[in-house]
Formats: sequence, C-alpha cells, structure tokens
Amino acid sequence: MLLPIASKKTVRAAATRLIRAHRRALLMVIVLHAVAAVFGLTGPWLVGRVIDAINAGAATELDINLAALILVAAVTIQSLINRLAQWRSMVLGETVFAALREQFMGTVGQLPLSIVEQAGTGDLLARTTNDIQSVAQTVRFGVPRILVAAATILLTIVAAAITAPRVSIGMLVTVPAIVLATRWYLRRSGRGYQRQLAGHARLSGVISETVEGARTIDALSLAPAQRRKIDRAVLERRESERYTLSLRSIWLPSTELSFLIPIIVVIGWGAWLVSVDSATVGEVTAVALFSTQLIGPVIELLGWMDEIQVGGTALSRIIGVEDVPPDRKPVPDARPSGSQLMARDVRFAYRHGAEVLHGINLDVAVGERLAVVGPSGSGKSTMGRLIAGINGPTVGSLTVGGVRIFDLPLDVLHKHVALVTQEHHVFVGTIADNLRLAKAGADDEELERALAVVDALGWVRYMPGGLEAHVGSGGVVLTPAQAQQIALARLVLLDPAVLVLDEATSLLDPGAARSLESSLERVLEGRTVIAIAHRLHTAHDADRVAVMQAGRLVEVGPHDELVARGGEYSALWTSWHDTGSGHA
Repeated sequence: MLLPIASKKTVRAAATRLIRAHRRALLMVIVLHAVAAVFGLTGPWLVGRVIDAINAGAATELDINLAALILVAAVTIQSLINRLAQWRSMVLGETVFAALREQFMGTVGQLPLSIVEQAGTGDLLARTTNDIQSVAQTVRFGVPRILVAAATILLTIVAAAITAPRVSIGMLVTVPAIVLATRWYLRRSGRGYQRQLAGHARLSGVISETVEGARTIDALSLAPAQRRKIDRAVLERRESERYTLSLRSIWLPSTELSFLIPIIVVIGWGAWLVSVDSATVGEVTAVALFSTQLIGPVIELLGWMDEIQVGGTALSRIIGVEDVPPDRKPVPDARPSGSQLMARDVRFAYRHGAEVLHGINLDVAVGERLAVVGPSGSGKSTMGRLIAGINGPTVGSLTVGGVRIFDLPLDVLHKHVALVTQEHHVFVGTIADNLRLAKAGADDEELERALAVVDALGWVRYMPGGLEAHVGSGGVVLTPAQAQQIALARLVLLDPAVLVLDEATSLLDPGAARSLESSLERVLEGRTVIAIAHRLHTAHDADRVAVMQAGRLVEVGPHDELVARGGEYSALWTSWHDTGSGHA
C-alpha cells in the first residue's frame, strides 16, 4: 500500500493558496527583478543608438563617452537591484517552505498509525526527506528564477519590438517549435517523475528494512531472497530514471537548437530590411543583441521547468498525505464508564482473507493483571494493538467501560488506554521535553517522581544538566534500556486506566526487568494491566494468564491452575524452566 498522491487540481489549489498568502512579498520580488531586467536592456538599445549616430556622422567623442558612462551606471544599478531581488527571493522561498514544512509535519503527526504501518516506512520517509528537499529546492530557487526568466523574456521582446518592430519579428520564428516540444514533454514527464519518486521510496523502504532486520535475515538465511528484493527495487528505480532521462534527451536538444536560429534570422532578415531602407544597422544590431540576451533567460526558464516538474510531483506526494482516509469514525461524546475490558467474538485480519485472530472472547475485570503469553506469531501483540485502539476488530466487539474502543475519540482513548511496546524512541531535546510529551506542563517534581518509579532517577540526576540534559541526535546517547525507561516514565505521567505492556521490558536484562516491574507495582495498583510478554515470570506474577496459539485463545486462568492442568501453558512453563530462563 502506498500513501495517496494529490491530483493536479489539488496541487494547483494548494499552490494558489500559498501564492495568495504571500502575494505581497511575491509581487515585490517580481517588481525588483523586472526593474533589474529593464536596466539590463539598456545596453543593446544604447549600442544601437550609438551605431546609428556614428553612421549618420552625428556622434561626437563626448556622446560616445556619455553612452559608455550610462551603460556602466545601468549595469551597476542592475547588479545592485538583482542582489536585493535575490535576497528577497530567498527570504520568500524560506518563508513559504517553512509554512509548507510545518503544515506537512502537522499532517504526518495526525496520520492513523494503522495506515502508516500498512504503507511502510519507505514511502513516508521518502516524502519526509527526498520530496521535502525537492520542494524546498523549487520554492527557494525554482519559482523565483522562473518568474525572473519569464519577466526578462517578456521585457526583452517588448523592448525589441519598440526598438524595431519589423526586425523583431525574426525573434519569434522558433517559438512554435519550443512550445510544441515543451508541451510534448510536460504531458509525459509528470507521470514519469511520479514513478521515479515512488521507485525511490520503494528502494529506501527495502534498504531500511534490510538494515534493521540484518540479524534476522542472517539467522534465517534470507539473504538471497532479500537481495532479489533489493535488485527488483533497484531495477524499478533505474527504469524510471531511464524513462525521464529519455524524455529530457529529446526535449532539451530540440529546444536548444532553437536558440541560435532567431539570431541568424534576425541578422538575415534585418540585412534585407536595411537594403530596402526599412531598418537601420543600429536597429538590426540592437535586436540581434536582444536576441542574444534571450538565450540565457530561455535556457534558465526551460531548465527550471524541468525542476518544477520534479518539485510539482514531490508536492503532489506531500499534499497527498492529507488525503489519507481516517481509519475510524469516533463517536464525539463517547465516554467509558470504567476500565473493564470485554472482547466478544473478536476477529481480525490485516488484509482480506488472512485472518490472524479467530473468535476471541475475554473479560478483564477492573484492576486485574492479565498476562498474555504464547509462541511467536500466536497473535498476542495483535491483540494488544486492538486493545490499545490502534486497529479495530474486523468482526466482533472490543469495549472498555461499555464503549467500543474504536469508537472513542483519540484524546479520550489515550486517557483510558496506553500501549508501550518493545520499540521506543528518544526525541531530540532535553529529558524533560521527552517526558512532557505525555503530560504538558508537568513540573520537575512530577517528572522526577515518574523517573523514580521506573528506577531511572539516579542516572538522570548523574547526567550533566539532569532533567535538562540534551538527548537524541546530537545529544547524549542513551542505552536501549535507558531509552525504554524514559518511555515507561512517560507512561507513568500519562496515567491511563488501562495499560498494555507489549514486551515493554524486553530490552532490559532479566534482573533489571524484574526490578523495573517491581517498581511499577506501585503505579499499576488499581489499574487494569494487559502484559504481553515472552518472559514467563510476568505470567507468574499476574492475576490470570491468557494463552494464545495460532490466533486463538486456548487457555485462561491463574498461573498455578494452568500449570496443574497440564495444557499449553504448562508445556511453555516447563520448557522455559528447562532452558534456565526461570532462574535468570
């Protein structure tokens, strides 16, 4: 599954909104560049006038010197205005890009987690990095330079037409060819660049999962299969690049050939007009110089049009994230009346025809500690995701306090049910910043109490700066265990009624894990806890144990009762003890 791509109509509407929001600054940029272009046109006009004056014998040394001074002044003023215009263009570009980036990150932060996981990290990562960078390049440089080039071309043609209307006709002979070639290119390049950027996203995702799962790939001898997967992604990226390159290899030469023809036509056509006394040598010279000056802006315009295609395609992918459909329709006034969990005939499939949970029926009392155990792939983590409200049941109902979990608004859901997995992340900032993500406005005393609960206060106080120590990229590198303790401290601050711990202490050594779980007892008291774990000591300490096998709930009961029964749980417990894990 790939995330949506916005339609051309949506992209145009978004671009129009950006232009309207920054129209004054954009108008200032255009005016400055236009004024600079006008001063740049002084040279050809002045040279033509001097040549005609010399031919007529009316030019004096003073006139020529004055013309030279005017030309130098015009070039100087043009340079100064150009510098000011470029500075204003950069400021405008950064302002627009910052607004676009903030809007995008705000949208990404609200995406349904279930849909993001289905799409995979590669596509979203490519949109967050490569696509954002492409749009940044377009906004900072492309849009201002296209406006400047277009304004310069228009003013140059107007100046040539005013100087010598008949001669200037020769400048337009290749316009139809350029227009037709460009239209041919634009009709095909949009789809090509969409495929190219999608190929980049796919390749990034495959490489990312290969790096992250390197140990698993090696342990299961999956390297040949993964290599073939990478080869297919590389081949798709190469073919998409080859397609857009083939378009450019046809379009650019066909347009570049059109740059010199107008100069030749103007000189030939102008010479004939001079021979019949319909133009002067100075006028022909001026128009020929104007034609020469057009080469730079036209090349720049066409070159940036190609970049605009890339940027426009990237923008369609960025804006397309806003079209991600919601994965739920919450009931606005839904409020649980307690924290009792009830599952009735719960079935779930990540994709059609591949059911992973089969008819789960389960009641969890308020304040009960339930351990969910089972072999890898038994569905226990999926069950935890459903209880946490990340996914909704395909069939059946799962309620908390009498309300369907998937019907709860997200802000209400997060106050009642929280999930902590074996995955964790430390955000760039201080330790205090990381903790206040769970409870904005919490004072230092509250933060320290939460850290103390998870046995992290000692090492936090030992760090330079304590709570204000910077962590994450560029800061202090925390160990996996420390990072997980920060995640658990956030859970303490969040203070939900139902806690879902999905192997939450798996990255800690067994001794530290038991110590941490012991510390958590104080805050877990009175709350409903669903502990999904592979260490069976968690099950031993729970009020009841739920045993899952191949997506089915096969046993439920207290630890001692299940061991005495001699069923699936008893076999797991015996096997765990025989390996020595029970004494770790």
